[in-house]
Amino acid sequence: MIPFRWRSWPGRLLKLWRTSLQFRTVTITVVLSALAVLVIGGYISVSIGNQLFASKSAQVQDEARSAHNLAQEIFDTADTSADSSQSVELDTLNATVQDKVLSSTTNPGGTGLAILRSPGQQTAQIMQPTNTTNFPNVVSQSLRERVRADPSHVQYQSVSLSGGTPAIVVGSQLKVGPAGNYELYLVYSLHDEQVTLGFVLQTLLLGGLALIVLIGGVTWVVVRLVVGPIRTAAETSEKLAAGQLEQRIPERGDDVIATLARSFNGMADSLQKQITKLAALSRLQQRFVSDVSHELRTPLTTIRLAGDVLYDQRENFEPSTARTAELLHTQVQRFEVLLADLLEVSRYDAGAVELELEPTNLVHLVEDAVEAMTPLADGRGSQLTVNAPGGYFEAEVDGRRIRRILRNLLGNAVEHGEGGPIVVMVDSNESAIAIAVRDWGIGMTEAQVSRVFDRFWRADPSRQRTIGGTGLGLAISLEDAALHDGRLEVWSKPGEGTCFRLTLPRELGTPIVSSPLELPPDELAPVGGSR
Repeated sequence: MIPFRWRSWPGRLLKLWRTSLQFRTVTITVVLSALAVLVIGGYISVSIGNQLFASKSAQVQDEARSAHNLAQEIFDTADTSADSSQSVELDTLNATVQDKVLSSTTNPGGTGLAILRSPGQQTAQIMQPTNTTNFPNVVSQSLRERVRADPSHVQYQSVSLSGGTPAIVVGSQLKVGPAGNYELYLVYSLHDEQVTLGFVLQTLLLGGLALIVLIGGVTWVVVRLVVGPIRTAAETSEKLAAGQLEQRIPERGDDVIATLARSFNGMADSLQKQITKLAALSRLQQRFVSDVSHELRTPLTTIRLAGDVLYDQRENFEPSTARTAELLHTQVQRFEVLLADLLEVSRYDAGAVELELEPTNLVHLVEDAVEAMTPLADGRGSQLTVNAPGGYFEAEVDGRRIRRILRNLLGNAVEHGEGGPIVVMVDSNESAIAIAVRDWGIGMTEAQVSRVFDRFWRADPSRQRTIGGTGLGLAISLEDAALHDGRLEVWSKPGEGTCFRLTLPRELGTPIVSSPLELPPDELAPVGGSR
């Protein structure tokens, strides 16, 4: 596995980029500094290169003019001093001109020279074209045309010698008496200038790298001084959020960071006082609700027993008294349910709820809940149907709490199903199990759906209730689902009905990748199943 460790580097760098402000700041500073050094260094190198070339070009043009004048003077002098009856040895004169011109240049050994005859001439005598042994074949046709077109000035052109060495070739036109017009070409190597420019570029590169490293180091130190207190503040905030309310940031000096630390600590002190006060009030409230609930149980038990006696003897009473006994019996039962729900809510608020997990087949649990709710559904004209396609239906859950969720969802469906069919679907995948309760009743608006899990909230307060719920059932069901690391979701549209979907992980702590059922499920009508 060692040869493949490099593959994890991009991921590590990306994670470091996301999590480290210091690394991100230093990286951005170094990159921007490198770009700035690159631009400035490029501009300096181009400027120095142009300056070196311009200086060398002016120098070689001056030397070329001097060489041209010297050569022309030698040819003119030899031509005027000679007797017309004598033939001038042009080749000897050519060699003399080469020696004189080469000896007059600044670098005789590195300068190439050529004297070429201009084409298209008819003369009485011809001087053979010559060149030095080190003269490269770099004279272009365009340069020769420029020399013939403007014989009064020297012409030059940049060329490249073998090995990539830059050079300048300079040409001018000579008049060689009876031999006609000839062209003088000198080649000057720029090797020394190239070496100088290379040294300058190397110096700029090393200096730029040193500057970038220095900027990166300075930035790292400065950012560390700034980020250190921020990191301390973040760690202190996390400890405060975890409940360690006594944690504070060290206060040093009188700068901005110290002011921030004092402000943060003052805020932490205020929050600690408020949280302590609220915690004390919450404990008092929870204790009050618990004490009241427990204290109510004794008289409630007595009232229920007395009410049961009256309820059992209601046939012997007058009609109005019998009706009163029935109302008393119903309201005492509802009060018992409300008291139990209030105790459960107080346990959730106090964080004193624990799960009793065991492997449970949810299909059997759903069938039991449907069977218990069937008499009530028959009374409203609704048909309960269970649709379980098959799969991994066993999960680790608290059976008592899941039954309570199903009882609340089924009761809600019967209450608002308007006598229509009610379908309970169960499906699962490898990570989650879902239970959906679908009715085709009156449905709810979006505003009502957003409040359906609020405590004591009812979609239609004026609607007569069949079950006699307390308004806490769905709120408790939502808490039960969250306690299982699950989700309880709802879909509803006016006139199209409502669907609640409970999604639970197969094992507590395992993330839910996706719910096995759509919301609402694809089935639009009850199909098959058991009842």
